[in-house]
Amino acid sequence: MLSEGNTPREMARKLDEYFLLGVRLVWLVNPMTVSTEVYTSRHQSTVLDKSATLEGGVILPDFTAPLSALFPASPLQRHDD
Repeated sequence: MLSEGNTPREMARKLDEYFLLGVRLVWLVNPMTVSTEVYTSRHQSTVLDKSATLEGGVILPDFTAPLSALFPASPLQRHDD
């Protein structure tokens, strides 16, 4: 998960390292944009929003998780019924 201190340059370096080491799937979770970028190679990615479901693809074929679980509603978005 990205933190406020992660710079784009640092994350690019980390992605380079991960894929050079043989990693085949990276999920870059960004709480600031409430999105997750799914990398299947160093230069191929898809951005998912909070409404999407994260899937493991061929790497983790049985894995799924709703991204809404990673991004709970802020107090301003909650409604008491």
